[in-house]
Amino acid sequence: MSPQELAAKVGENIGTSEWVEMTQDKVNMFADATGDHQFIHIDEEKAKLTPFGGTIVHGFMTLSMIPYLSANSDMPRIDNVKMGVNYGGNKTRFIAPVRVGKRIRGHWKLVEMIEKRPGQWQQTAEITIEIEGEDKPALMCEWITQFFV
Repeated sequence: MSPQELAAKVGENIGTSEWVEMTQDKVNMFADATGDHQFIHIDEEKAKLTPFGGTIVHGFMTLSMIPYLSANSDMPRIDNVKMGVNYGGNKTRFIAPVRVGKRIRGHWKLVEMIEKRPGQWQQTAEITIEIEGEDKPALMCEWITQFFV
């Protein structure tokens, strides 16, 4: 799809990812990578004594799943992309904790698609990360990506 064709979809839901399970092994690796070893994420016995009843996924880990969820979604792909880069986020909110063992998936709504300069497009998408079987989403944000074609 051309960037112009995608721009015509502003205001529309443009994709949903596959479900992905958030395992304790993944959470432990994220804790090691970031140095965030708070017990609520890695100590299953202590975490059982909290209101969450068990370990929960780091909020930033949930946020960092956006590229994976995007790559494993049915979103339209822009043709002939040389490079895509994260530009930043707006209005990021961690709505509900993701309990370890739950599955999450992402939903994308296209908010804006503009050509910043010839061959450089900036996409803003509203992303909601859903928790399977839960009423509240884990995360909601606007995420900005720049594409070079």
